[in-house]
Amino acid sequence: MEQQQRQLTEDQIKIEQANFIAKVYGWMCAALLATGLTAWYVAQSEEIIVALVTNKILFYGLLFGEILLVGYISRALPTMNVSMAKALFFLYAIANGLTLSLIFVIFTTTSIASAFFITAGTFAVMSVYGYYTKSDLTSMGKILMMALIGLVIASIVNIFMESTLLYWITSYVGVFIFTGLIAYDTQKIKEMNIIGNEGTDEDTKESLMGALTLYLDFINLFLYILRIFGDRK
Repeated sequence: MEQQQRQLTEDQIKIEQANFIAKVYGWMCAALLATGLTAWYVAQSEEIIVALVTNKILFYGLLFGEILLVGYISRALPTMNVSMAKALFFLYAIANGLTLSLIFVIFTTTSIASAFFITAGTFAVMSVYGYYTKSDLTSMGKILMMALIGLVIASIVNIFMESTLLYWITSYVGVFIFTGLIAYDTQKIKEMNIIGNEGTDEDTKESLMGALTLYLDFINLFLYILRIFGDRK
């Protein structure tokens, strides 16, 4: 009897974890859709595109604003109400779509679609691995986070150096880092779920936080793959 009760509890935990990760993927896909539709819509407006291309203050102001917004969401999400959390989550996705609209100017639509499907396939494989693996990916995650810091520094330096070699090195390293982070973050999100709070506001905010993390992994991996394989107009 005790073994049956324990097995029932384990099964319930697995079901709740599966439901939670499904909500995470749902929010992430909704954010990706909002970003994609915004980017496509903005790309149809010549006035907005010209403004983004010619006005560096506007473009970098938007980028800096996005960084501040995602930083604020990551820090304050646990304490804000659910409606505000959802609003800021989609505000960030839409703002990201505004700046990403420039990829439709730089790259062909075919190569953008190809990069997206390559990213989606890679994401699916690594996320499934991160969810089901019995290995502890914590050590790998720490190494990848340190490598990510180095990648950010190198990318900022290359804005001024404009080195083609460094551009390609950071592109391939970026693919490696974010491919690994997808598996690590999936495992971390699965474990951060608090069993027993399914359907509560806290559960929703946890799923939004997880979705934001995987959304960022997906977008960054997509951009690095696009840099490598994308055909420029």
